[in-house]
Amino acid sequence: MRPSGRALDEMRAISIETQFTKHAEGSCLISFGDTKVICTASIEERIPPWLRGKGEGWVTGEYSMLPRATNTRNSREAARGKQSGRTQEIQRLIGRSLRAVVDMKKLGERQITVDCDVIQADGGTRTASISGAWVALRLAVNGLLDEKLISEDPIEQKIAAISCGIYNGNPVLDLDYDEDSNAGADANFVLTGDGNIAEAQATAEGETFDDEGLMRLMRLAKIGCSQIFEAQDKAVS
Repeated sequence: MRPSGRALDEMRAISIETQFTKHAEGSCLISFGDTKVICTASIEERIPPWLRGKGEGWVTGEYSMLPRATNTRNSREAARGKQSGRTQEIQRLIGRSLRAVVDMKKLGERQITVDCDVIQADGGTRTASISGAWVALRLAVNGLLDEKLISEDPIEQKIAAISCGIYNGNPVLDLDYDEDSNAGADANFVLTGDGNIAEAQATAEGETFDDEGLMRLMRLAKIGCSQIFEAQDKAVS
């Protein structure tokens, strides 16, 4: 039995509230159970210096966690003067995931930055961030198309992410904090809407697994991402 009482292949409740903030070109509040992330997409008519003159745009992501997103207060990274290695790793993952499904030439010479701010954490913050970041990006790009600032849709696929793991010897889908902190193995999958893999991270946390165990986690990830894709479609329609 999982601590939450969920079945092994059961997701937490998914909620996506769009246009959550007033000023961003695209925004949403995404919830995977008690994990809640605000995702905002900002369009800037500029590009990194190394892209100038190439006729291409850029999509990137940033990630942060509010001090009381967890059960004890964490000091702000800005107050410490530097980002943690975990924060840098996650925001690079967000950026790579989004760029995997965007044609930069169709975007034109502009940059879209998606900020993912965790306001409440209960496991799976990076996967919720990626899934919500795509929604915010989709809404921002819709605005560019509506204003005829670009002529072709640069977003080629949906993208979503989900965590899986081995808990008490069983492969389980969408780990919350209680499971994540006690899992024998932990994996994060980033999948595209056509079923391809953009990124896969799998780590033994004291319990190794064979290739069949990895495939079982992969099959769970496909079940979870299919439900996220449905929620994304509903949110942006």
